[in-house]
Amino acid sequence: MEIGLGLAVVVALMTNLASLFKHRGCQHAQPVCISRPRASLRGLATSPWFVAGWGLAALAWMAHVAALSLAPISLVQAVLAGGAVALAVMAQRIFGDPVERRQWLGLLLGAVGLVLLAATLPRFHGSHSAFSLAAIASFEGGLVLLAAGIALGHRAGRLAERRGVLLAVLAGLLFALAGIAIKGLTGGAGDSWPLIASLLALTLGCGALAQYTAVVALQSGGAIETIGLMGLVANAIQIVGGILVFGDPLSPSPIGIGLQVTAFAMVCLSALLLPSPIARRGRSPLSLSPG
Repeated sequence: MEIGLGLAVVVALMTNLASLFKHRGCQHAQPVCISRPRASLRGLATSPWFVAGWGLAALAWMAHVAALSLAPISLVQAVLAGGAVALAVMAQRIFGDPVERRQWLGLLLGAVGLVLLAATLPRFHGSHSAFSLAAIASFEGGLVLLAAGIALGHRAGRLAERRGVLLAVLAGLLFALAGIAIKGLTGGAGDSWPLIASLLALTLGCGALAQYTAVVALQSGGAIETIGLMGLVANAIQIVGGILVFGDPLSPSPIGIGLQVTAFAMVCLSALLLPSPIARRGRSPLSLSPG
């Protein structure tokens, strides 16, 4: 398990740096459009920043899969959440992106909350990949409905100023859907080929949609609010999935339960602090609908 957690530390740094590369590349590329996939891909492929970010993200994804196969998903995602502070440091020091005080506070609260949640979990061993079909179907099905609601609701006129934020949340949900499916594929699916095929299809489908939505979100918002929200949502949901789907245990003591409730409250407050009140969008937010 220690090797898996060590890999998670590397993944946290690689993922945040890759996201910053992709954000820089997206800002200089033509707006992507789902009805023109070839033109959109060509536009992104001409950006050295985006290509470098995508390549680094691919390496991080492979290391992430390896980490999930060696350690419980709740602990892996808590380690990834701890890398949120590194996101702000790299954004400010390497790319010169402004980080507001409330965003520093939001990233710190989210990272500390998720790490506190993992620290209060009882000690356990193994990768914790076992699950029941009912548990994973219910959890993933609920996430699909939530993602569909956000995908439809973000087009409302009264939410126009926050479409980038909603798209970042949607991308985080889709990454979480794929992450739970990947965890199931690392050992809990057994020899059930229909289940393996379903989880593989969910991984590929949600992964592709997550990548597209992430690019749209990166073109619509600032680096910290977009990347921070995607990571926060994806990590928090997968930690909950580790508990509800894969049976990662909660604290057995009332004090531990109280600390875990506090940790989730910190994560929720973090999500409210990350979006910037200052409009920095140089182009109109993009819609998920064709055209």
